[in-house]
Amino acid sequence: MPANPQLFKEVSPLSDKDCFIVIERQKSTFNFPIHVHPEYELNYIENASGAQRIVGDSVETIGQEELVLITNPNLEHAWVDHECTSENIHEITIQFHSSALPETLLDKNQFNSIRRMFERAQKGLVFEKSVLDRVRPLIKTITYEADSFYSLLKLLTILHELAASDDARELASHSFINKKTEQPSSDSRINKVLDFLNKNYSQQIRLQEVADLINMSEASFCRYVKKRTARSFIDLLNDIRIGYAVRLLVDSAHPVAEIGYTCGFNNLSNFNRIFRKKKGMTPTEFRNHYHKKKIIV
Repeated sequence: MPANPQLFKEVSPLSDKDCFIVIERQKSTFNFPIHVHPEYELNYIENASGAQRIVGDSVETIGQEELVLITNPNLEHAWVDHECTSENIHEITIQFHSSALPETLLDKNQFNSIRRMFERAQKGLVFEKSVLDRVRPLIKTITYEADSFYSLLKLLTILHELAASDDARELASHSFINKKTEQPSSDSRINKVLDFLNKNYSQQIRLQEVADLINMSEASFCRYVKKRTARSFIDLLNDIRIGYAVRLLVDSAHPVAEIGYTCGFNNLSNFNRIFRKKKGMTPTEFRNHYHKKKIIV
C-alpha cells in the first residue's frame, strides 16, 4: 500500500554528493509531524522519558534513551512529547542514501548481516540497551569527527555492531506496511499460512481450516505457530486484522464500526476490546491521536 498522500514528506538536507548526514539537536520539545522520507534513518534520543514514538501502527512510550533504524521510504514515523517534561532532550539523527551501500556490496559475505538488518528495518527496528551501550560512544563521537572519511568508517562500524546483535525488535506490523517490501521466511509452511491469513483476514477463519493447509492437526499446528511466531494462532490472526484496521483508520474516513467488520471482527465491542489490548487505546482514540500529529501538504 502506498504512503498516505496527506503525510508530511520531509526534505532532507542530505545532498547527492554525500553518503550521509548527521544532525544533532538539543531541544525541549518534539515538534516535527509524522512524516516519510526516502533516506535511511538512524535516530538516537536521550533524556526524553515519557515521549511517544510512532512508527507505522506502533505507538509506544519511550524510556530515558533509545535507538531506532528505519529503512522504508513509505513508513510514517515521528516522536511526540506525550508525557515528556524534559527540558534537555538530546537527539542525534543520521540519514544516509540507500545507494551508500548498494546491493552489489550488501550481497558480499562481509555485509550479509547489515543487509538482513536493513530488511527487518523496513518495519522499523528499536534496539535494546545492551546494543545501545556498545554503539553510544560511536554515535556521540561521530557528531564532531572532522574527517568525513573517518566519520563514514564510524557509521559502518555502528551498522556492523547493530547488525551483529539479535537485541532488536521490529515495530510496525507486517499487515500495516507495504507487503512487497517484506522478505518472506525460508519456511514455506509459515509463508503459506501467512499468505492465507492476509488474503482472508476479513472472513471467518477456523483453526482447522488453516491447519489443514499444511497437513497438521490443530494441536500440532498451534505448537508450530507458537514456535515460529512467538504468538498463539488467535494472537497472530488478531495482529494481522489490527494491522489492516490501523491502515484504514489512518488512510480512510470509514466509520470505526465498518472498519472493524471489514477486518474480520464480528462486532464493535470485540473490535474495541482487542484494539485497546494491542494498542493501549480505542480505534477512535487512535485515529484522533494519529491525525493530530499530521500536517497536510
